[in-house]
Amino acid sequence: MIMDFPKEKIDRIKARYGEAIEEVVSEKTDVPIFFVRKEKIVEFLTSLRTEEGLEYSFLSDLTAYDDNPPLNKISDYGLGTLKNPGGAHRFVVVYQMFSLQSHDRIRIKVRVKEDEEMPSVTGIWKAANWLEREVYDMYGIPFSGHPNLRRILLDERWVGHPQRKDYPIKRYQRFEGASGADSFGLAPTAERITRHELRKERTLGSPKSPADVLETE
Repeated sequence: MIMDFPKEKIDRIKARYGEAIEEVVSEKTDVPIFFVRKEKIVEFLTSLRTEEGLEYSFLSDLTAYDDNPPLNKISDYGLGTLKNPGGAHRFVVVYQMFSLQSHDRIRIKVRVKEDEEMPSVTGIWKAANWLEREVYDMYGIPFSGHPNLRRILLDERWVGHPQRKDYPIKRYQRFEGASGADSFGLAPTAERITRHELRKERTLGSPKSPADVLETE
């Protein structure tokens, strides 16, 4: 059992929200983990936020991870062998919750299939806006009901989602006609130049801008 977390609170949540909860993990973890059904997540989080004695009103983080990638599409980069946990889902969306009243934390997780939409929680926490956009940008998980769902870290023209485990990490994208930080992306035919050549160009007085150069060595 988790140190310093009251077992009666876990039992209370399980009894109160049993229909919404798929699984509870309370061993070998830093905080209790509740796996919740996707279609119940907004109702579940709304209730946890206000129910007396629980009051998990602070969303400290919202993220995701690629839990069940297609192993046959993953390149071997010599980083070890991936194993899937099984099941029909692809991703897990994670909500880190904190109670300002009792000063304890819980973790809420939702299993999501590939190309399946997650309900947005921006109606509960405005701060979820950018967090959901980051999850969408990095994993491609769409959030239904989000007021402005678009990329937040990468260029809008970027192809793919870099935190997916089947993303080709050794290729690059480059966007013609862009400038500065907006110019970089994934094109195997991008111009190649070594750091030595780049320094030489600058010494000769004809520097290449980041929009023109993509270092790959």
